[in-house]
Amino acid sequence: MNFIIWLIVGGLIGWLASVLMKTNDQQGMLLNVVVGIVGAFLGGWLISPLVGIGTINQSNFSLPAMLVSLVGAAILLAIVNLVRRGSVR
Repeated sequence: MNFIIWLIVGGLIGWLASVLMKTNDQQGMLLNVVVGIVGAFLGGWLISPLVGIGTINQSNFSLPAMLVSLVGAAILLAIVNLVRRGSVR
């Protein structure tokens, strides 16, 4: 059951990050899930040690964990935009 919740929350976080970074028109539902989950890994690697909060990938579905995952997903989309276009939108 945790796996299904992880996919749903990852998709929601990926969608919110794509709306925040204005890339929502370029990606579908599957890419939103991937961005949310990979962004949560990135957030767990970069941000979690600084603030001491886990991410959704560590089975922590609290609001602070979702915010850390959202910031990680936004950072991931910024990196992708930087590589793809040469500038962050």
